[in-house]
Amino acid sequence: MLLTGSEILIECLKEQGVEVVFGYPGGAILNVYDALYKHGKEIKHYLTSHEQGAAHAADGYARSTGKVGVCFATSGPGATNLVTGIATAQMDSIPLVAITCNVGLPYLGKDSFQEVDIAGVTMPITKHNYIVKDVNKLADTIRAAFRIASGGRKGAVLVDITKDVTANKAEYSYKAPEPVLPHTQSILNSDIEKAAELINAAEKPLLYVGGGAVAAEARNEILSFLDKTDMPVCSTSMGLGVVPCDHPSYLGMIGMHGTVGANTAANECDLLIAAGARFSDRVATSFKRFAPNAKIIHLDIDPAEINKNIKADAAVIGDLKEIFKRLKLKTGEVKFTHWKDEIVRYHKENPLKYCHDEHLRPQFIIEKINEVTKGDAIITTEVGQHQMWACQFLNIKTPRSFFTSGGLGTMGYGLGAAIGAKAGNPDKVCINIAGDGCFYMNNNELATSVFGDLPVIEILINNEVLGMVRQWQTLLYGRRYSHTTLNKGTDFCKLAEAYGALGFKVTKPEEFVPALEKAIESGKTCLINCIIDRDEMVLPMIPAGAACDDMITFDDMC
Repeated sequence: MLLTGSEILIECLKEQGVEVVFGYPGGAILNVYDALYKHGKEIKHYLTSHEQGAAHAADGYARSTGKVGVCFATSGPGATNLVTGIATAQMDSIPLVAITCNVGLPYLGKDSFQEVDIAGVTMPITKHNYIVKDVNKLADTIRAAFRIASGGRKGAVLVDITKDVTANKAEYSYKAPEPVLPHTQSILNSDIEKAAELINAAEKPLLYVGGGAVAAEARNEILSFLDKTDMPVCSTSMGLGVVPCDHPSYLGMIGMHGTVGANTAANECDLLIAAGARFSDRVATSFKRFAPNAKIIHLDIDPAEINKNIKADAAVIGDLKEIFKRLKLKTGEVKFTHWKDEIVRYHKENPLKYCHDEHLRPQFIIEKINEVTKGDAIITTEVGQHQMWACQFLNIKTPRSFFTSGGLGTMGYGLGAAIGAKAGNPDKVCINIAGDGCFYMNNNELATSVFGDLPVIEILINNEVLGMVRQWQTLLYGRRYSHTTLNKGTDFCKLAEAYGALGFKVTKPEEFVPALEKAIESGKTCLINCIIDRDEMVLPMIPAGAACDDMITFDDMC
């Protein structure tokens, strides 16, 4: 059938099973929005307050559902406003398709109104990108974009379409999506056998799980492997929930703000198995001194990650679900119960700590979120101290119930992501934990939450400073607090009410649970402004470039 490029685009989105799109219209993409108008019952569009919010919402939708997230933006500033959200998704290997429209083909390269080479701009921060100049190539390009975003190591793909292509006509025929098959052809028996030999020869192994395990849906296979081997396990912030927080082998989060138990295990183990993790500098804070006594097995879908930061003694490339199935079969009957019990006991003897007194403490707030939601909420965070307190104190038991900007560390990410999660999971309570610095960057998305009938709860950990930066200034910069104080006098509850949301102010511990319960019961967009002391710290902490031996703990600061 003969359709315009805009109609072809919408039909291709329907082919791919797209039900939700986040975006912001403009001149160059107007034809697409006109075509979308006729398909409102099939594809729900949420109008965000800013294009960056659209990208973060598409990202949150993808993380919470496992589907590809989709966002729209117009040319020029509309497209460039997506850049941070695209980079955020790409750094965390999140499947995202960003669709932009540009000026017409005759006007490209002539500094036309609202013209930007967005394909050139985003080339370093996408898995792949396209500029479509021929309507006859549009359908296959859209199909390829979804295939690339969701296949192998997932990532962000941008498709830029010139305006004339959205108006021109071409023949369109429905084509069913190609199935995305597990990436198993690169899994070699010799690699599995080498990894199994190292496991069978080890005395003190440690499994280190990252976000790739979430993407691979490898939870059951990893738990089965742990049941057989009885080795201890830890997680990155991206991998939280793959192993339930109450699993008998679990040591918590590893890295700069990880637990004493997890970091000590990494320091003492003789074998470290990295599963879908990339040895980032927030985990391996000193590449030279990380896991100094251990041989390294690296399991990952992306061969580019092998030996990038830490040299591997063995590596298996491919789908983690399949790797763990095969690895379990090759692993002998050896169990590491004695070592696991020893390090778990040490972990329990050195728990995460904070002051329990009459003051409102951020760790207390996180613990009460656990109690009230009973682990049944989807929780996102912004970036900073509140992010790390959430990683430390939330009881996360399932994948896709907690997510944060792990790689890029994007302030302003969480609220948009929570809105996207709510769009994909309308029956779930969706909570974003934010700092006041982050909230200043994205509070306009409260309007999206209210207007789009996507009620989320914004829990504001308000210390009137850029908390994590101030913490570094306290510990490493001689308390020179250069431009990190944010006491701007904003009444956040009134601001929330101006957007049509409910606002609650909490200053005492006993006020928090009633406020959260009222927020959940209301079924409306809510903000809970929690006033805490500006000198609260995230501990433990390994300073950048240091190693586990240099860890600063709560006891060190008392």
